This record gives sequence, structure tokens and C-alpha cells, in this order.
Amino acid sequence: MNLSHKMSKSIILTAIIALFAVHISYSQKVVRYHLYVKDTLVNFTGKEKRAIAVNGQIPMPTLTFTEGDTAEIYVHNEMKEKTSLHWHGVFLPNQEDGVPYLTQMPIEPGETYIYRFPIIQHGTHWYHSHSGLQEQLGMYGSMILNKRTNDPTFRKGIDDLPTVPVVLSEWTDYNPHNVERMLHNASDWFAIKKGATQSYGEAIKAGHFKTKVKNEWKRMLAMDVSDVYYDRFLMNGKNQSTLSQFKAGDKVRLRISNGGASTNFWLTYAGGKITVVANDGNDVEPVEVDRLLIAVSETYDVIVSIPGENTAYEFLATPEDRTKSASLYVGSGIKQLISPLPRLKYFEGMKMMNGMMKMNGDLDDMGMNMSLNQMDMNIVMYPEITGSETKDENKNSKMEGMDMESKAGKNEHAEHSGDQYNSNKLSNIVTLNYAMLKSPTETGLPKDAPVKELRFELTGNMNRYVWSLDNKVVSEADKIMIKKGENVRIIMFNNSMMRHPMHLHGHDFRLINGKGEYAPLKNIVDIMPMETDTLEFNANVYGDWFFHCHILYHMMSGMGRVISYEGQPKNPLIKNPRYAQRKLFSDDRHFHVMAENDFATNGNDGMLMIQNTRWSIGSEWRLGYNDMHGYETETHIGRYFGKMQWLMVFAGFDWRYRKEGIDEQEQNVFGQRNTKDDRALASLGFVYKLPMLIDFQTEVFHNGTFRLQLMREDIPVTKRIRMGFMVNSDIEYMVEARYILNRYIGLRTHYDSDMGFGMGISANY
Repeated sequence: MNLSHKMSKSIILTAIIALFAVHISYSQKVVRYHLYVKDTLVNFTGKEKRAIAVNGQIPMPTLTFTEGDTAEIYVHNEMKEKTSLHWHGVFLPNQEDGVPYLTQMPIEPGETYIYRFPIIQHGTHWYHSHSGLQEQLGMYGSMILNKRTNDPTFRKGIDDLPTVPVVLSEWTDYNPHNVERMLHNASDWFAIKKGATQSYGEAIKAGHFKTKVKNEWKRMLAMDVSDVYYDRFLMNGKNQSTLSQFKAGDKVRLRISNGGASTNFWLTYAGGKITVVANDGNDVEPVEVDRLLIAVSETYDVIVSIPGENTAYEFLATPEDRTKSASLYVGSGIKQLISPLPRLKYFEGMKMMNGMMKMNGDLDDMGMNMSLNQMDMNIVMYPEITGSETKDENKNSKMEGMDMESKAGKNEHAEHSGDQYNSNKLSNIVTLNYAMLKSPTETGLPKDAPVKELRFELTGNMNRYVWSLDNKVVSEADKIMIKKGENVRIIMFNNSMMRHPMHLHGHDFRLINGKGEYAPLKNIVDIMPMETDTLEFNANVYGDWFFHCHILYHMMSGMGRVISYEGQPKNPLIKNPRYAQRKLFSDDRHFHVMAENDFATNGNDGMLMIQNTRWSIGSEWRLGYNDMHGYETETHIGRYFGKMQWLMVFAGFDWRYRKEGIDEQEQNVFGQRNTKDDRALASLGFVYKLPMLIDFQTEVFHNGTFRLQLMREDIPVTKRIRMGFMVNSDIEYMVEARYILNRYIGLRTHYDSDMGFGMGISANY
């Protein structure tokens, strides 16, 4: 009996140990993926273009883990350029975060790199390249972190529904580096492609001539809500697809990630209401809406139902500029479409913008204390809320009290708190905003921790496409130092005309939205123009963490900061910190090229300009076809100053020769000897952007003479016609007109006081 009893105890003990070992093994399960990154060709538009595929697909493979797993991801770089992968919204050691030259060195061509980190959270996340503009070329994919089945936060009827990961994205046939260059050079080609130009001819036709004049008087370019024209919009790599496995009565949980480089998407559903149950990987109390706008890099989990038999209901993703769309049909059978969102009323938006903008380029919030996307200033452009652009009084009744210009600077309207811009109070369409999000569990921070408060003003300008925090780009700012254990509060005011989805790496933050201890947890906050938003988090993970706008081209221009911990250990992956910092800073210090050349009947003239965030090197020339017309060239090296960069101070050199008039003792308008026909002079001067977008230039030459000049080259007359002029104190003048044929070619005619009349073909890059 004793032996039997001992054997039984031994068997039981062995079984317990085995079960414990199995439990430990299960809880520390290693989930391994191999990702092969390779150049490929795609054809989304009828043209083969270069893209980057991972494991032969775009988007990248969906990575699925369960909380408690260990992720082990092998990245095989089979390209001829460096790469990296960032795990967006995932808590992990800083060395695994995937930001080249900050948390690791980039993955070299031909190299295999291993990311390994524990999965200590659940929710819908995604991953993407953090190297250059590779994200725009296809390097984005879903990352799903499932709850354990015994998780106390498991919600029946939500977490047990069938789920489908959905990655939203966009595609352009242009090389992303060319897109970036065009943005920095203020090209309006994207507006032409989108049908979003706001020329004087169009303004007159729409009854908004005064609006257009006031817009340019305040030195603003045409109104737009997005920067880039895209050829296709995609869900899971397709413009249209169907989830035919679902039938009437089914509920489906869509795990949606916005993997777009610069596109915010409106989400609407033909089958009825959309129930939002999670945001940025964190559960929220279910809330029903008719639509929501998902910002660049945000994630939302939504539940949709299939109400009818033999019907596939359209789940529609529409870019914020409403140019095109992508569709996912839920169900099987006849396709039930939802009404497409109507085109924006751009001149109404321009009028609103005129009222927001002060003459110095700052925004006037008029005491409305806007936050949390509750007041959408762009609502004036939404026909589905405010009516069409007709003179019909019934259709425009909702516009009463929405004249932004009449309210500018009048504090007596502050008590309205901007409700005239709250779509949920102006229509029956329920639109999600951040104030509607509530965590199902308490999210309060440690009560006894010290508080560090940081304030940022989101700044930038469209003219030169420079985006910054407190008028400094990443390369101009020091790291922001915080201490482990303290509560960090960040208050941000958006003093720019674009919305900015600000993303914090490595941490979730509480978005202060009036829900007290149940404030939602997020890692992205989309801050609209004139908004002030507050977020807070507990500093609990050592490392250098990137904090930046997630619009790819805004981030690359320098809109971000590095948040770093005091006393943290050195990162062994960054063996040469100075070199790594130089490479990190090179993104916003990068120079962009712009060139124009006119082949005309009276000669050849053109310009070449190389610019970055602050500096400009430009040269222009005019060459006549005979000695009488001669030649002239001017070169300037300048630096831009001020938040709006309306001032550039330069040093230059002016070299010209023209046989006709060389023996005449001409004078300029100031009575000084005019050397414009035979000049080789160095100069110092400045260019200042005047109202109406006119460049005023003054320079002093080394022989003591000086010159004043007024010039503008891009007056929009119609959608494709641009006019320009120049006049200066050397008694020179020029007028021109261009018709834009395509991105690179136009027809140009001009009259130059020295070269005479000419017409021809202009080429630009």
C-alpha cells in the first residue's frame, strides 16, 4: 500500500509538473514569421510601376499573435536599398521599435535581421517600413494581437465574432520621391488632377471672386484637405472585394488599419449603423455611428451587420478629398451600394479659411476652445450637411450662422463653442468624434507620480511644404528629456491649416476627453486646425522614442521630436551615435530640385533651384538668339526666416551682356547708372512675400547700385492657364501666360522688355 501510495503521489506530482511545464511553454509560445522584402512590379492602373512586396504580396502578410506569445520575426532584405520595420502601437523594448538610426541601424541589402519581443497587449495594430518613403510603395500590413480566451476583459458578442483584418491604403503611379519633390515645390498639378483648382475664373463662376482675392491677400494658396493625388485607393490591396462567406443575420468585426501614407478615409456602410468597439488597439464602450473618419495610421475595430438575404452590402472607404473610393462588400448576392460622398465645396472652405487666418499667418481660434474633432471646420464644404452650392434658401438653411469671416475676432460668439461646426448638431448624420470614446476600464495614471508638462504648437506652411513643432524641425531641436516614473502631459495646439495625426512610439496615452478615469487609450491623436488636445502617459519604458506626424510627407519634412529618458542605458545597436544622428537628421535636411526651361521664338530662358527646409540655391537665365539680345544669368544662395518663411535673405551674383544699348548711358529709376546691359556684380538682398503672393526683392550690388523688383509667376486664371509678371527698377518688365498640357509640358507666350515677344514650349521638372 505504501509503495502504491508513493507511486500514486509520484505520478500526480509528475503530472502536475508536466502540466505546469506545458502551461509555461504555452504562455511563452514563440510565433515565428519570415518576411522576404523584394522589389516588384505592380499594375493598379494599366501601367507597370515599381513597388515593394513582402512574401510576394501587397499589403504585407497579416501577422497574428496571442497575448503572452513571443514574436520572432526574420526580415530578409532582398532589395538593393536599406529597410526597416516598425511595429505601430506595439509595446516592446526600444531596440525592437524599428526606427533606423534611432533605435537600430537599418537592415542592409542582403541582410537578415531578427526582431524578437514579447506580446504583452492585445488589439488591432499594423506594421510598416520606417525607412524613407517605402511605406508609400507597399510596405504596410495588419498585425493582430488576440486576447487570451480567459482574459477578464473578454467581451461576449464582440470578441467572439468572426473578424476580418482590413488595411486601407492608396497608390500613386508617381515615384514617391517625385511626389515629395513636387510638394516642396508647390506644384498645383495634383489639384489639376483632382479637379480641385480654385482659379480666378472658377471663383468668378461660383460667385466667390472676393473670396479668392482675400485668400491671396492673406498670402494663402488654394484650399485643399489633402496633399496628393492618388490613382487608386485600396482595401487589402484591392479596389473592390467581397466577403461572400457571410450571410443574412451575421455580424462581422472589421479590424481596420489606415496604412495610407497621407490619406484620411471616411468610412460608411450600406447595411446600416457602424458600431465602434476599439480604437488604436484599445477597447472602447460600443458606440453606434453613421460614419467615421479614420486618420492616417489610426486603427478602429467596427462591427457591421448583414440585414437582408442574398445581398452584399457596400462598406465604403472614401478619401477625405472625395476624389475616388474603395469598396468591400459584406455578404453574398446582389450588391447594395451606399450613396457616394459628394464633392467638396472648395470655395466655401476657402471663405472659412480666410476667416481663420490672420495676416501674420497665425490662426484665430476666436475663443471657441475646439478639441477632440468635435468641431470640424471643413463642415462648410460638406454638401450632405450644409446643402448644395445653389442659391436655394431651403438647401442653404443649415448654413445660417456659419459665416466664418463675419465671426473672425468677435469674442461675443465664443459662448457658442463652435457648435455651428458640429455636424452632429446640424444634421441627422451621426459622425464619430473623440469625445464619444470611453474606455470600459479605468485608465488613470499613478496618483503620486510627478508631472512633466510639455506644450507644442503645430506649425508649417503650404507654400514651401515645411511642417514643424514650435517652428523647428527634428534636425533643429534637442531631444525632449523625461524621467522614468513621471506622468507626462502633452498639450498641443494646431496652428496650421492641415490636420496632423500625431503618433507616439512605444506608449499608449490617455486622451483627455471628459470621461475622467475612463479616458480612452490611444497612440494617435488627429489634431484638426485650431484644435487644442491634451494627452498624458506614464513614462515607463527606457529608450529614444519617436513622436511625429504620421502623414509620411509631413514627417519627412521634419514634423516630430525624439522623446528620451534621462539616465537610460546606451543602445548597443547604435555603435556610432553621431553618425546615426546625422543620418536621422538628413530626412528634413534633404534638398529638392526644381527646374524650368522655355524654348521660345525669341530665345531661351529658364531656372534651376535646389531647396531644403531653410536653404535655397537658385539660378535663372535668359539667352537671346542673337548678339542684340545677349544673355543674362542671376544666382542666389539664400536662407528662409520666420514661421511662415515669407522672408529669404540671400547673397547673389548677376552676370549679363547685351550688345544693343551697351553704349547708352542708361539710368535706373533712382538715377543711378544702369549696368543691366553689361554687368558682373555680386549682391546682397532679400525676398519678401507680399500680400497677393507677390515677391518683393531688393538687392544691393557691390558697386553701390541697388535694384527693387516685384514678381509673381503663378496667377491662376483658369484650371490650366497661369499668368505672371515682373517689373523692376532697372526699367525691365515682363508678362507671361502659360497653358499647362501635362505635368512636364506647357505652352508659353511672353513679352520681355529686353528680349521682345516670344512663344514656345515650356518644360518643367
